[in-house]
Amino acid sequence: MDSSPHKLYHVHGFDSRQFLEHYFSDKSDMALGDDTLKFVIENLRQVFSVGHINGDILIDLSLGSFVHHLYSACEFFKNIIVLKVNNRCIMELKRWVDERTGAFYWGHTSALLQEKEENSDQFQDQEAKLRSAIQHVVKYDPEKENMTEPLVLPLADCVITASLLDAISKDQDDYIRYLRKFSRLLKPGGHLIIIGTLGTTYFTVGKDKFHVFTIDEDFVRKVLAGEGFIIDYCNVKERTLVNDIIDYKAVISIAAHKEK
Repeated sequence: MDSSPHKLYHVHGFDSRQFLEHYFSDKSDMALGDDTLKFVIENLRQVFSVGHINGDILIDLSLGSFVHHLYSACEFFKNIIVLKVNNRCIMELKRWVDERTGAFYWGHTSALLQEKEENSDQFQDQEAKLRSAIQHVVKYDPEKENMTEPLVLPLADCVITASLLDAISKDQDDYIRYLRKFSRLLKPGGHLIIIGTLGTTYFTVGKDKFHVFTIDEDFVRKVLAGEGFIIDYCNVKERTLVNDIIDYKAVISIAAHKEK
């Protein structure tokens, strides 16, 4: 039995809107923006701009309902399939995809992407492009052999997982087990992108603290190598601002491809 006093994201769930407001909003007091917004957008833009990660299908398995990590991806993939573990996050994401009243505002994040482009005109409607690319939002259970049972998903050219593996893993064995399941969604030679935090033990949503399995860069590299991945890109940014809603030490963006 887990002795941690913290809740587990995939077991207990959280208020998806509070999560977005805490970590991804455009509020002036949102102190984590350099790490949760800028770092993610700039690194994925760099990863995809090389041009060798592309194809028909991208599958995203990420924490909560954030979308900004997919802005660059929608330029290189025709179809994006998003998997979520609970109905709250599905509803939050669909509210944005369908442009419903009350959807979370992401305009400040698409503006961050435009700042880095020489020709920003092509990104003026980046949110619309991403909405169009997100073909399906599917509920899944990470404990099932076929996580989307009874649906069988087509294999993907790329899988992105952001801030999720360490949130649902209680220990090293869990991390490897879930990574293995996620990688089974890939075609031979497919690419895996992991975005996450290092040295974290918890994150907070509202009054609740949620468990995070503590990892470092060496651990992620060793696990990927053990699962047959070759690392193509890795960038780590040390945390510069202190905020007690989460205790991470650094953020990481790492891209790898599966040996055929």
